[in-house]
Parts: sequence; C-alpha cells; structure tokens
Amino acid sequence: MKASDLFIKALEAEGVEYIFGIPGEENLDLLESIRTSSIKLILTRHEQGAGFMAATYGRLTGKVGVCLSTLGPGATNLVTPAAYAQLGAMPMLMITGQKPIKTSKQGRFQVIDAVDMMRPITKYTTQVVSGDRIPSIIREAFRIAHEERPGAVHIELPEDIAAEKTTSPLLRPSYSRRPIAEYKAINEAVSMIEKANSPLILIGAGANRKLTAKMLREFVDKTGIPFVTTQMGKGVLNEEDALFAGNTALSDGDFVHRAIKRADLIINVGHDVVEKPPFFMHNDGKQVIHINFEPAAVDPVYFPQLEVVGDIANSIWQIKERVEPQSNWKLDFYKDVHEAYVNHRAEAENDDRFPVLPERFVRDVRAVMPKEGIVTLDNGVYKIWFARNYPAYQPNTLLLDNALASMGAGLPSAIAAKIVNPEVPVLSVCGDGGFMMNSQELETAVRLKLDLVVIILRDDAYGMIKWKQAHMELGNFGLDYGNPDFVEYANAYGAHGWRIESTSSLRERIQHCLQTSGVHVIDCPVDYSMNDETLNNTIRELSSQL
Repeated sequence: MKASDLFIKALEAEGVEYIFGIPGEENLDLLESIRTSSIKLILTRHEQGAGFMAATYGRLTGKVGVCLSTLGPGATNLVTPAAYAQLGAMPMLMITGQKPIKTSKQGRFQVIDAVDMMRPITKYTTQVVSGDRIPSIIREAFRIAHEERPGAVHIELPEDIAAEKTTSPLLRPSYSRRPIAEYKAINEAVSMIEKANSPLILIGAGANRKLTAKMLREFVDKTGIPFVTTQMGKGVLNEEDALFAGNTALSDGDFVHRAIKRADLIINVGHDVVEKPPFFMHNDGKQVIHINFEPAAVDPVYFPQLEVVGDIANSIWQIKERVEPQSNWKLDFYKDVHEAYVNHRAEAENDDRFPVLPERFVRDVRAVMPKEGIVTLDNGVYKIWFARNYPAYQPNTLLLDNALASMGAGLPSAIAAKIVNPEVPVLSVCGDGGFMMNSQELETAVRLKLDLVVIILRDDAYGMIKWKQAHMELGNFGLDYGNPDFVEYANAYGAHGWRIESTSSLRERIQHCLQTSGVHVIDCPVDYSMNDETLNNTIRELSSQL
C-alpha cells in the first residue's frame, strides 16, 4: 500500500480518533489517507491552536493527542504547543511534512531542520526515511509519549516517503504495566506517617493522571489526614471536603502555607518540578515522603527523606492498607487555617463594584458551573484567583497550565474539552491579551457547531505583568493596549456576543449562555487594581496571625 495509508492505519491501530491541524502541500497524500480513514480531521486556523487542542485531548483522555502541520512555518508554529505538552506532561504526537528527501527541485525553499528543532522540547523526534519503518516508528512514538512522564513526540514525514509503496505490516501495541513500589519503601512510609504529629497530604500534577483519585479518596477517608493541592493537582479530591486545607496558588505567604509550615510530615503525592514550588524545604526537621511514578528531582528547596517510586495509585493503596490513624496526630490547626481563608474570601466575593473584582467573578462562575463542568483557563493573573478560590470537585474540571504557562491556550483547550466531552458544559476564561493570541479559533468552534462559552476578562492591558510591575514599585509603562469591540467581533464569526455592564448581571448572563446552544463570547470588564495590595500584603498579614 501507499506509505501514507500505512501511516494512517498505524494511527488507527493506536486508537487515534482525531487529528488537529492544518495540512500543506507536503501532506496531501497523508490528507487523502485521512479522508478514507476512521480518523476525523479537525481543521484549525493556526497550528498553535491545533497543538494546544491535541495536548488537551491527551491531558483529558490519557491517550496520545495528534496534530498535523506542513513543513517550515507550519512546523515552527508547533514549537510552543510542543513545550506546553512536554512541560505539562500531556501525551501528544506532532506530525510535520517535509520536502522530498531523495530528490527535490526547490532547493532549500521552506526547509528547516525540524527534527533538531524539536529535540530539546520533546521526548522523541525523528524523520521517516523509508515507508517500511512507519509501523515501528509510530509504535515507538506512542509508547514514549504515553509512558511516565508523558510528553510530546514528533515525526517528520517527507513528501516522497509518504507517496512510496510499502508492504511492511502493522505492529500491535505491547501490553505493559507500570512498576510498583518496593515493600520496604512502603513500610518506611507507613512508619513515618504513624510517627508524625501533624501529617499533611500535598497533591500535585502527577496525581491528576492515571486515575489515582479513587485510592487517594480511600486513604483520606481512612486516615482523616487533611490535604492541600498544587494548581495542577486541583480536583483530584473534592475540594468541598472538610479536610481540604487550600491550594498553593501563591509560592508563599498565603493561609495554606501556614498549614504547610505547621506540618512535620508532608506526604507529597505526584510532585512535579515543572510547577512553581508549593513549599520550600529547609533543614528544620520537617520530613517529606515523595510518592510518584519516578524518583525526586532534587534541588535546593526539595530534598525528600523518603522516595516511594512506582505507580502512584498502587503506592497509596499499599500504604492505606497498612497505616492506622494515630491518637498522637494533631490535625485541628489545618481546619482553623481553612476557616480563616474562607472568612477572608467572603468580603471580596460579595463586593458588587463594577468592573468586577476577580474574587467575585470566580465565585459567580463556580455558582453556575455544574460539578462535572469543565473550565479552561488561559494565562493571566486571574489564574491565581481560580486556583486559590475555585473549588474543583472532580479531576480535570479546572484546566489550567502551571508548567509552560503559555498565553493563547485557553480557547483551543476549551474546544478540545468540548470535543472530548460533548455532553458536559465547557467554559473558557481568557484575559483579553491571551484571547487575542488565538481568537481566530472562534471560527473553528462555530464551524464544528460546538456549544461553548468564552468569557474575556478585559482590563485593556497585560494585567499579570502590571501586577508584578506595581509590586516592584516601577512606573506604569509598556503594558496597555486597545481592544476590538468583542461583541461585534464574536458576531462576525457567527458566535453570540454579550457585554457585562453590571456585576449583578454576571451570574445570570453566564447561566443563560451555558443553557443556550452555540458559541457565546462574553466581554466582562475586570478590576485588578487591588491585586497588589491583596496578594502581596493583606493575605500575608492575615495569615501570619495564625
């Protein structure tokens, strides 16, 4: 058969459902092979959007998301999504085209070394030089992308290789199981937990993969040990739980850090070094148990005393089976910390001023989103408020990026989330800066007839950087811009545009859009003027009193 047909059949054998992307001349044989396959092509308006969609598909399903581009500028547009998937541990395959490698009449027109370009930001990158090698290359790419720690892989398929004939057979995916932790490490973990006075569980990004939530739920129910989460660990356990003690949205100085400081043992489940450190270790007697798929990456602020390396869910199950609640545990302080945090939130969450305060905005979104509803965030200062103030009830229902933290990912991620979960309400929250980086994907959402709500928090500036600028006591310079009329902009794409003109109308408008079919874009002015004082001063002062 034609090599491009074999390539697509190999993807089908791996269970690929969608390919997100933009084909070019060098992909036309591959495009024809897709046309006659079971795989659906999701044509996007920019390769970056396609990459973000593929990465989010991988994040939500645990399967490898696939995206496609042509050579040269198409391939370079996948660099940011490659880093996004790689740092965020999202399994993703990028397929890029290339000029013929045997003979070419176009010299080096559009030709760059895409394989070497991708090498530093992927787990695996290669060029197909023979159609006969396609089955083994694809099997290896999927194996590497999927295995812990998941990430990005890249295959370059030249135009002449795609067109050649091959008789190479497909390779079946191998059966494999993740290794489990050694019993001596489990026994030591049980001993450390039972001897501790104030143990605390910290749930990180690695625990939001591989369905570890069930085992963690059983562990918490049996022991009664409170838990905190990192930004990308949100939702592994229900954050309505009375044992939830907060999220490490800030690096230090928040109420949650008082709980972390009081703990004499931190059970660190799924720690991922790509996230900003949720706490800083010191030689002060505090102990840390590292429970993860892989060993700890030690640095000056993270040097755990015990490493339990293996499948996380199995490790938690083994510890849960052996550990017993202890009378010497002192856990009431954690409840006091969380109560103080909730009380502090109340004032801003009930503030009716307009433009809306971010705390009030987060409260209203949480009020209207069902427990299984998915919120995707772009990147801006509102991400801190969502991580800190938005209780996530189920895994991967608040999709934020605390790894690469790239702007422009919010809308494409929402599109992928809706494709994967068509019956679940999906809402994307973007700053005006991040939204405009991939706003063209509104056309993709409308063309696919998705039911989607996009809220633009408009402050006419790069608000996150302005917050940092103010904290450094620097002059207000270089960060303000103009915006289009977002209502008319949405309408021009065939979406429904709305403008919020009072804080009291916000919740009702979001509710209406969630219940009405089509793509809805809501322009919501936001007031970030209190960010510096609240995040850098007020919270630190109040939490220090505990």
